[in-house]
Amino acid sequence: MSLEELVPSDKSRMYSIFIRTGLVLSTLVVGLCVPFFGLMMSLIGSLFTMLVALILPCACYLSILKGRVTRFQMILCIIIITVGVVASGFGTYSAVTKIVENLSS
Repeated sequence: MSLEELVPSDKSRMYSIFIRTGLVLSTLVVGLCVPFFGLMMSLIGSLFTMLVALILPCACYLSILKGRVTRFQMILCIIIITVGVVASGFGTYSAVTKIVENLSS
């Protein structure tokens, strides 16, 4: 979108198509050329998805409302954070073991 905003508005449709096609093709080339690209994406995904979806929202909620959260809310947030950390740990472990398996074979 940032690249498309730099293009003059009278030819934005044509340039938009070229920019998007170029981005898709460059992603395809990187995916085909970089070894273990899918496994690296699963490693990054397992780390950051749980961080962004579960851990950070609860941690920020507890941080913003420090003294005003009820005991139930605090326990629930801690449980959600724990589930996020455990799920992230399992996903990371799985991705790392698959990368090591592929490197050793």
